[in-house]
Amino acid sequence: MPIDKDNTGCARFTSMEASTASDWAIIQREYEIYGRTLPDRILEHLQLLRGESGGFAVDRLTHVLQTATRAHRDGRDEEYVVCALLHDIGDTLGTYNHAEVAAAVLQPFVSAANHWMVEKHGIFQGYYFFHHIGMNRDMREMFRGHPHFAQAEEFCARYDGPAFDPQGETLPLDFFEPMVRRVYAQPKQSLYGPALEQSLRQPQHPLRG
Repeated sequence: MPIDKDNTGCARFTSMEASTASDWAIIQREYEIYGRTLPDRILEHLQLLRGESGGFAVDRLTHVLQTATRAHRDGRDEEYVVCALLHDIGDTLGTYNHAEVAAAVLQPFVSAANHWMVEKHGIFQGYYFFHHIGMNRDMREMFRGHPHFAQAEEFCARYDGPAFDPQGETLPLDFFEPMVRRVYAQPKQSLYGPALEQSLRQPQHPLRG
């Protein structure tokens, strides 16, 4: 395996323009290792939702667990359930665009329909409360006719909207952890994923044992 001159195992360059193929062999190796720990970071980040209620009757973690629980009990597949679990993970850093943040976290690993559902759920959820805060509850109508409209509408009506119940069934995060790990095991679409996979298939590639 090519390594840098001082034998630290790290690529050494001061600008991207000065990087070499040997440098990027090292970086790709680390990229693959780091990528495998993504489910750990997702699960750890979900814990940041614990204890913060935002004025609701349950905290944000309970809300997403209830949403995922309802979807699971309704027989939804694992990818859908994981989307339900992560739909508000953007609350921590995306205070003003949480749905888009969650959708970005999920996008490489889920179908276009599930991605769109998460990305637009904030607008669809608004049907139930926008009129109470001076906004247009029918904002979702701008998407009427979209092929995934019904799915987003159903997600909010059946799972997201009712999941603020202090007495509601709330399966623990540990229950969903294996699902998260399976969904995040391999990206379905990514700018970087195909290049890495192709390089790993090369018989003499330095990342191959």
